[in-house]
Amino acid sequence: MKLGYQTITWGGVVGQAQGVTSIKDLFYQTYGSTAKACEDIAAAGYSGIEIFDGNLAEYANDPDSFRSLLSKHNLELVSVYTGANFIYNDILVDEFHKIKQAIVFAKSMGAINLIVGGGAKRSTGTTEEDFQMLAKGLDQVTDLAAAAGLTACYHPHLTTIVETTTELDKIMSLSKIHLCPDTAHLTAGGVDAAAAIRKYGKRVRHIHLKDYTANPFAFLPLGKGNIDFADIFSAIKEVNYDGWLVVELDGYNGDPKDAADISMKFIKENL
Repeated sequence: MKLGYQTITWGGVVGQAQGVTSIKDLFYQTYGSTAKACEDIAAAGYSGIEIFDGNLAEYANDPDSFRSLLSKHNLELVSVYTGANFIYNDILVDEFHKIKQAIVFAKSMGAINLIVGGGAKRSTGTTEEDFQMLAKGLDQVTDLAAAAGLTACYHPHLTTIVETTTELDKIMSLSKIHLCPDTAHLTAGGVDAAAAIRKYGKRVRHIHLKDYTANPFAFLPLGKGNIDFADIFSAIKEVNYDGWLVVELDGYNGDPKDAADISMKFIKENL
């Protein structure tokens, strides 16, 4: 297994402001420095990065500078994170316009995985059709990614319609997409992350490692929360997972490099 890190910690998750009024431009983005993130991630001992579609898009007109950045720090681009609402027919064309761009960017930069979030919650409540729409959209993303040589993996996420064990099982039964379990999001949603990895082991192609506490709610570096990583690491080995383990931390009250160091130390001591 190889170890990677998400650049989200250097700036936190925001997004393209114009996406509020123009869905086709609604990329994920962090406003931190990608160059600084790569420098720190490499210095902490990781060998790859995951990046948001919006941050990768910044290099669309100058791809060589991004390749040079990776080469300078001996890093691989492992994965690109994208997503959509998927449940609103009227905006699907524009959502897929953006996703297709993300796939083009990811392929051109040598990524192997496309990480996909989504499944919007309606103010009036989730319907059965919402799950059907999400599954259909995820299958379409899976096919588009595969045509470009990428593996699409669904990332269950708080504030979407896939938070709980029941919801995870439902979307996995409806869609053919692979799975990217996120240890913190699953745990926060009441899912036994280790059990999910064991159950869907053959479909797990990417893993996000993140720690978590419920009270106060916080995402934390590995070993600083309450997640049982011993069982999670056992599950990863039991299913013979040999893909990337990507540490993701949405934000950190301190130097992001310190957070990367803390998680690396934890992995070395416990995996």
